[in-house]
Amino acid sequence: MISKDVIEQYNLKLADRGLALIQTDEGLSLSSGELSIMADFRDMLPRLKKSNLEREMLVKAARIKGQPMPQSLVDATAGFGADSLILAAAGFDVRLYEFDEVIALLLQDCMERAMEIPELKEAVGRMTLVCSDSTIAMKSLDYKPDIVLLDPMFPERQKSALIKKKFQLLQKLESPCSNEEQLLEAAIAAEPKRIVIKRPLKGPYLADKKPSYSLDGKAIRYDCMVFAR
Repeated sequence: MISKDVIEQYNLKLADRGLALIQTDEGLSLSSGELSIMADFRDMLPRLKKSNLEREMLVKAARIKGQPMPQSLVDATAGFGADSLILAAAGFDVRLYEFDEVIALLLQDCMERAMEIPELKEAVGRMTLVCSDSTIAMKSLDYKPDIVLLDPMFPERQKSALIKKKFQLLQKLESPCSNEEQLLEAAIAAEPKRIVIKRPLKGPYLADKKPSYSLDGKAIRYDCMVFAR
């Protein structure tokens, strides 16, 4: 559990934005008074069943055929860690990078709670959270990851009014990625075998770079860049 002292320190910084971190028995949440948001992996449990994982387009896009698991993956834009959880449940070793300290704190609390849930413990045990700017960190990794996942925030992909409001709450902390070139260049500098980029189905290529191939879903597209090494 995140200590009260840490929460108080962050709340001093958040006060001028009309936000506050609130710790309850359910977990740590970020509140604006009218709306609150919490990272919680329990809602993901149905998607983590083996039969469902095999159908996940993200898993298909990330997994390198012919290479044994676990494959190492860097999630450069972790957010609340949903994609990383799916990949970890599928057998990947995932290092998550989250730049914003408050979002990272919410995710840390979520992961700690998930470790107490038997159905989530194994997958979360393959996840390592780092609060850092991935565009800097990926240029000086002490290993070469097999895969890098990029998912810049794009509000137009959100449909429901409630999701849009919660997205706006997060935007008070962290704006959508504006420097796409910097993000992609850092991912390439990590020298992975593959970069997987999550995009809106009709959205443009990240930094206008054409991928090796794409996998299309109903609302999401995964652009895959493949490198030889």
